[in-house]
Amino acid sequence: MAKFYSQLTLDLQTFIQKQKIFFTATAPISGRINLSPKGIDTFCCLDANTVAYLDLTGSGNETAAHLHENGRMTIMFCSFEANPLILRLYGRGEVISHSSDRWNKLHSLFVSTPGERQIILLDIESIQTSCGFGVPLYEFKEDRETLIDWAAKKGKSGIKQYQQQKNLQSIDGLPTNLNTN
Repeated sequence: MAKFYSQLTLDLQTFIQKQKIFFTATAPISGRINLSPKGIDTFCCLDANTVAYLDLTGSGNETAAHLHENGRMTIMFCSFEANPLILRLYGRGEVISHSSDRWNKLHSLFVSTPGERQIILLDIESIQTSCGFGVPLYEFKEDRETLIDWAAKKGKSGIKQYQQQKNLQSIDGLPTNLNTN
């Protein structure tokens, strides 16, 4: 049975810290819904109603475009281990750019990682857990280093060039407001 919460309990925060993957979902008012898997150690709980993750450069930047347009976001965690659980965080997302006054304070919570693009902050409006009984069991083997290696090889100037070519608008043409200077 689904259960709703108004804030993250310590048990839910502990569950989040143990997960190796999470999923983000956003949607524009009109256009494609975006659902993205995220890995690497990039997520943190700031308090019982706020979470953030360090967003790394990728092939698109749909999340930023959608958040700038309407702010709606869901983040989902799913246990693939013996104790099943699905956890969804619903709320209003915000993009924190390198040029933001809040960047340094928030960035200090993460391990600096090649290819950093922005920080995504979620103000949680509601939380839902569900059983996860239908989710298969999987065993974590290791993080992929491919994205980090790719970004390190490109270097800061190569990443900025890539972002200018691939990350300035969504696939539906919405601006991401990414500052690549």
